[in-house]
Amino acid sequence: MLPAIAVPQLSSSPSVRKAVIPAAGFGTRLFPATKAVKKELFPIIDAEGRAKPVILAIVEEALSAGIESVGIVVQPSDRELFETFFKAPPEGDYFQKLVAKQGPYLDYLQEVGDRITILTQEQQEGFGHAVFCAKDWVQDEPFLLLLGDHVYKSDLEVSCAAQMLAMFERCGKSVISLEVTPAAEISHRGCVTGTWQEPQVLLDVTQLVEKPEVEYARQHLHIPGMDPDQLLSIFGMYVLPPQIFDYLEEQIRGNLRDRNEFQLTSGLERLRQELGMMGYMVQGRSFDTGLPDAYRQALIEFRQP
Repeated sequence: MLPAIAVPQLSSSPSVRKAVIPAAGFGTRLFPATKAVKKELFPIIDAEGRAKPVILAIVEEALSAGIESVGIVVQPSDRELFETFFKAPPEGDYFQKLVAKQGPYLDYLQEVGDRITILTQEQQEGFGHAVFCAKDWVQDEPFLLLLGDHVYKSDLEVSCAAQMLAMFERCGKSVISLEVTPAAEISHRGCVTGTWQEPQVLLDVTQLVEKPEVEYARQHLHIPGMDPDQLLSIFGMYVLPPQIFDYLEEQIRGNLRDRNEFQLTSGLERLRQELGMMGYMVQGRSFDTGLPDAYRQALIEFRQP
């Protein structure tokens, strides 16, 4: 059986049952290593000292929050690769060498695989487009969205994903994860501003901007009371209602692109305007394993208990 993990403030039948993980990128920032290995399959070492691919660590993050099913969005040419990892047990001599010492873990991986659905993105046209490819699978439900190249480490006994789902249950509307980011780095991130409902914990979001220029962000997105050189960016987790797919579909049908791609942030801003949105300061850290130096740091810090 999957290990039992306590989840805070969630009802016995949580409203969020599914998670989506877009994993259809090319990994250009890790070239030439990604010419040989998909970035989602790069190894990471967990706190128990077990080597696993990044994508498994992300799936486990979702399962730790009580998620029942996980949809992973990949390129069509990579479908067999991901299906093999999650669905097919080792074969032949490799299996025989593993089964004596790794038998229980092999059973665990099979149970994880039973919860996985592999989805495809026929053309790589942006993060928002990748998320939209999960529409038919998600159907009319709220869902947890995790990035396909970020791993997470909670500062609490419960996972970062469990914190997000608990906040969604409490607020009853979209929740995006937040972290403090130096202003000099904000042009590489999604930036958020708003009004604190609970200082340094819960934000009523009033605007989202994808990769703003530093001076624009300082002038228009800075939150009073924060250090002038600090802004709020998206941590890499979202709990969203199914209406997000309607707004993404409008972008795609209208060919409304930003930086030549269909951005999730544009759909999030529309979602905020129509239904409201909260931002939660996650008590934990995220590591972008798609960047060489951040991946190196993740190897060090993700391993620590």
